[in-house]
Amino acid sequence: MSYNLKIYMLALVSFLVGTSEFIIAGILDKVSDDIGVSVAAAGQLITVFSLAYGFGTPFLMAAAAKVDRKRLMLYALSIFIVGNVAAYFFTGFTALIVSRVIVALSSGVFVVTALTVAAKLAPAEKQGSAIATLVMGFSTALIVGVPLGRLVASAYDWKLVFGGIGLLGLLALLLIALAIPKTDGEQPVPLRDQLKLLKNPKILVALGITFFWLGGYSITYTYISPFLLDITGMSEKFVSIALLAFGIASLIGSKLGGFSTDRWGFKRTLVNGMLLHAVWLVVISFAAHSPGLMFPLLMLWSFSAWSSGPTQQYHLISLAPEATSIMLSLNSSVIQLAMAAGAGIGGVVVEGASLAAITWIGAAGVAIAALISAASFGYLRVGAASRAADKEARARKFSA
Repeated sequence: MSYNLKIYMLALVSFLVGTSEFIIAGILDKVSDDIGVSVAAAGQLITVFSLAYGFGTPFLMAAAAKVDRKRLMLYALSIFIVGNVAAYFFTGFTALIVSRVIVALSSGVFVVTALTVAAKLAPAEKQGSAIATLVMGFSTALIVGVPLGRLVASAYDWKLVFGGIGLLGLLALLLIALAIPKTDGEQPVPLRDQLKLLKNPKILVALGITFFWLGGYSITYTYISPFLLDITGMSEKFVSIALLAFGIASLIGSKLGGFSTDRWGFKRTLVNGMLLHAVWLVVISFAAHSPGLMFPLLMLWSFSAWSSGPTQQYHLISLAPEATSIMLSLNSSVIQLAMAAGAGIGGVVVEGASLAAITWIGAAGVAIAALISAASFGYLRVGAASRAADKEARARKFSA
């Protein structure tokens, strides 16, 4: 079996894991109504998930460092199944929180391990595309998983979504067992040693980019279903179609982000993608009451937002190629902390200001990420340093 096919197998399982993570945003209003809490309170299920994922993944990855990667993915998927089945059988807000924690911890281990395996399976010059393919699996969750889950929740019961994910998890176990070769574990790296990487200013800045980029994204995406229902005035049917359009654009954005990274470099791809991300969120705020305009705008937002996924992963790996697993683990933790912060801030905005304000706040977060990226890549040289560099460049040209 070719390495491409194996990576696509991992992407298929990533689709299932991604669906379990993203589905809450797609059915937030249904969960809220059924368990008797506000939309803002239900949104904190995403915060809980992200916090468990962000803080738990580094510890679990360090503890399981010596376990071969295939076995580790199988263990993680087994626990993933248990968490989703628990959401189907048990009732109440507390039980749902517990199930989300279980799913978060197992998802974190699987995602980091799958990204590591994909990077090892692919040739060096194709690592960007390999990572993009896995991100494509998560994007496909937005295309198929979230809209389908929305339809199931509208027609039947939102709990059926998690029961179905649990059953499909058994098929995912079989795919990993048959398709993925054994990959040796690594020497265990204590958490204190992982955190030493944060002393590197370039790594710290890169993780800051992840935080503001996905924090801004999460502020808006967490509450996208209530936004489309209450602000844009879409019907249930059109919300599902809008989520489908969003997902299709995320798939295209992820794939082209990986292609652009391999072809033109991660710096240009990352900065341009984030700038467009912020711009489209602002435009969405002006067109919030127009269902007709919302469809293409959602797709443009999703395309630009998801183009940064594989690019940022590649950027981080390039900063510490000798510590790929640690970098991916740290980045996954920051991603989830950003999602938690975004969901929390979005909840405060929804309760204290208005649902319509989430796009502005989200755009501000992404704009900060774009500025940090541009500055760290040397695109914002100003003042004396810039003039000195330009003078030196002219001198080299003259002497040549």
